[in-house]
Amino acid sequence: MNGQPSTGEILLWVAIPYASIACFVVGHIWRYRYDKFGWTTRSSQLYENRLLRWGSPLFHYGILLVVLGHIGGLLIPKSWTEAVGISEHTYHLLAVGLGVLAGAATLTGAAILIYRRRTVGPVFSATTRNDKIMYVLLIGTILLGLGTTVLGNLTDHPHDYRETVSPWFRSIFYLQPQPELMAAAPLGFQLHVLSAWALFAFWPFSRLVHVFSMPLGYLTRPYIVYRSRDTQLGSRAPRPGWEQVR
Repeated sequence: MNGQPSTGEILLWVAIPYASIACFVVGHIWRYRYDKFGWTTRSSQLYENRLLRWGSPLFHYGILLVVLGHIGGLLIPKSWTEAVGISEHTYHLLAVGLGVLAGAATLTGAAILIYRRRTVGPVFSATTRNDKIMYVLLIGTILLGLGTTVLGNLTDHPHDYRETVSPWFRSIFYLQPQPELMAAAPLGFQLHVLSAWALFAFWPFSRLVHVFSMPLGYLTRPYIVYRSRDTQLGSRAPRPGWEQVR
């Protein structure tokens, strides 16, 4: 990790991350402005429900745990967990145990959903080329991450990614990138990271945009909207969203 980074290291661990982030941000803005009606999961629940009922919860809850685990592992410095009394051994056991469980659940759910998409005629007909690319990138990224973790522990030589990958990732957002840190990581981690950047760059142009479509309005809107001709319904002005409908 001494000396100046090479041109290849700068390309892989500086240029590609920033290009992916720019594509992710600008792509979502463009998609929201010019394709609002396409901002959807294109739900296929009406075509088949039995397999979806099993595959969807496994995939979505599994991927949520995967994301939370990555947020903790990448954004929280090693010194912070040690400062609150969590030893490296304890952190490693928790990270590996929960990571393998979350990854297995995600892959099982994804396998069910892909099987459903391939074998149910109407669902297969509704599958686009973008969907296929998205599945390849998503499943490939998960497999690379899970495989690297499992193989590292099976060989009893797990790599401490919080010494290389995590500080490199944070340095990208500090605008002080340290490509030499990522260059020192094992090949499995490097492939996992490159696959993730490819997924993020493609994200705005796939059905994954629905992640940012939280229906927050449902939390405050009325359950039932009553219609009335009576103009004297109370002495207080109605709250926004609760006005009477004429």
